[in-house]
Amino acid sequence: MLLSLGVSGDGGLPLRMGLHDGNTSDSVDVPRAIEQSVALNLSGLKGLVADSKAYSQRTLGLCLETGMGLVTLVPRTCDIRQEVEAWGQRQTSLPLLFERAPKRRRNAPRRWYGRSVKRKVEVEYPDGDTALASIRFIAVYSAQLAQHHERAQAREAQALAAHIAQVQSRQFACQADAEGAIAEYEGRGPSQRGRGATPWRHHEVRYSVEAHRQRQKRSQRGRPRKDEVPLEEVVYQLRVETKALAPPVKTFGWSVLAAAIDEASCGDPEIVQAYRDQTSTVERGFRWIKNPAAISPVWLEKRQRIAALAMLTVVGLLVYGLIQRQVRQYLAQHEATIPGNKGETDVPTATVVFESFATVTRVELSLEGITIAQIHSWQAHHGLICQALELDNIVYENPTTQKNAPTMGNGP
Repeated sequence: MLLSLGVSGDGGLPLRMGLHDGNTSDSVDVPRAIEQSVALNLSGLKGLVADSKAYSQRTLGLCLETGMGLVTLVPRTCDIRQEVEAWGQRQTSLPLLFERAPKRRRNAPRRWYGRSVKRKVEVEYPDGDTALASIRFIAVYSAQLAQHHERAQAREAQALAAHIAQVQSRQFACQADAEGAIAEYEGRGPSQRGRGATPWRHHEVRYSVEAHRQRQKRSQRGRPRKDEVPLEEVVYQLRVETKALAPPVKTFGWSVLAAAIDEASCGDPEIVQAYRDQTSTVERGFRWIKNPAAISPVWLEKRQRIAALAMLTVVGLLVYGLIQRQVRQYLAQHEATIPGNKGETDVPTATVVFESFATVTRVELSLEGITIAQIHSWQAHHGLICQALELDNIVYENPTTQKNAPTMGNGP
């Protein structure tokens, strides 16, 4: 099953849930998510932000037809991306669109520069008609992204060397098996189910079959007889030829965003910020749910029960996101911090909030009708969290108050 979630950009709160078959393609799920978002009619909703799989003629046409905005990354394979990238590289200067503080103090701030341009591309409307429509594209450059691309190229060279060693060490009994292995490496095998081969972006890889003779291993144990003639067998191995492609250094650090939304309501800086905030509000906010240990395995057979479990999961995510957003907003307004995993932080996760109360203990001692309560490990930041969530912390106050319990008189 595929759980499709639509979350808000101001804290990652779940707003829309969809339950689909696990084999559902993204080309089908994204238009369905757009239609469901339009049906919700949420106030203040300007559009959706999605990854590059959402870019297609059908989604662009649906957004133009319904008026729902869409911000997505244009895939590298699209001609329009290469055209807009080349246009951006010819610009003499690019304005600063978005800046984010570095993860470490010794690093420089992360900045994104860019400029938008309108181009006519082919879109498909819900009724099946295709036409040319004007779409805004933003050519974005980042020096940090350029460094990431350079490191990715170096990692690919190391991965390719390990791949060559693994391929050339395999032996096959016949040529058909060797050719089947080549088809598997090139993504042409029968079990690939449409999946592409291993993407070597900066290298061209070719496979060939070579046959050679070697001494056959004896079936019997012990030392062979003097007159025994050693047998030979033919084995097949693969040879890998690689060719390093010219690195497109000029494309390092460049990306292109497609924005099917009115420029008057959402400018270029807001578009770039909304797309970059995915990593903090969605991917990092819900990465813990992708761990199999996050939810205990449950065997459910009926679709209705699966939907019920998904609904409970989304409700839990909603509570989790509300706690996290409320605490972060309160700390930002009061310029305060609480202890985090790596020192003081003003953007704690809900997990950090829960774990901070794990050490708080209330001990009550009742003796001869007198109750004495004591609180252990209570600190000032616990009070900040209670204030942020508007929780009554009276249970943690007056820890040494003695309460005389009413006693029953002795009967006759």
